[in-house]
Amino acid sequence: MNVTTSETGTHNALSILDSPHPVPVGANKHARKQIDSTAILYAHALAIELEAQTRYRELAAHMTDSGNDAVAELFGRLAEFEGEHASRLAKKFQHLEVPPLAPGEYAWLDSGAPVPEARAFVYRMMTPHMALAIALSAEERARAFFERVGTEARDASIRELAVEFAREEEAHIAWVSDAIARQPQPYQPSEDQPGDPAIEQQR
Repeated sequence: MNVTTSETGTHNALSILDSPHPVPVGANKHARKQIDSTAILYAHALAIELEAQTRYRELAAHMTDSGNDAVAELFGRLAEFEGEHASRLAKKFQHLEVPPLAPGEYAWLDSGAPVPEARAFVYRMMTPHMALAIALSAEERARAFFERVGTEARDASIRELAVEFAREEEAHIAWVSDAIARQPQPYQPSEDQPGDPAIEQQR
């Protein structure tokens, strides 16, 4: 059976929304690779920051359109922090030749090339709690990646840099976790209470 790109993208979108704890589809799928130079670690860190900046901007816009200004403000602030961190990294390591990474290696919402209709479906159905859960999972995966490098890298300078990156992820995790704690529990449909979890009062 031939599966189109659109069908695959929609399947990924449904997988995200059906999961009780949505997780990035492609994030860190190559995380077990050996990080044996500052340039490679920097390439991964920059990819993580730029992907996060893009997604946080999208989530901020979606939450604004949905009338959830508090969560939109959080995502907007996180997008700014990710962008500032990416700029600092680029300036600090401008002398390095950055190795290329696989396209979409740290994608939050797609495995492979983004499919517009699948992405639109995800955002149409996404509640604030779902958005925050996806963001939290991405930040936790980034922290876990840097922590692993900080433990396994042979070079002491690489380990120190990875530990520094992991600490920076901690602040983002704390902000997102706090926002999740302030959100109503996600709606759980049952035979007695069927319904649509995307409806405002059921979030």
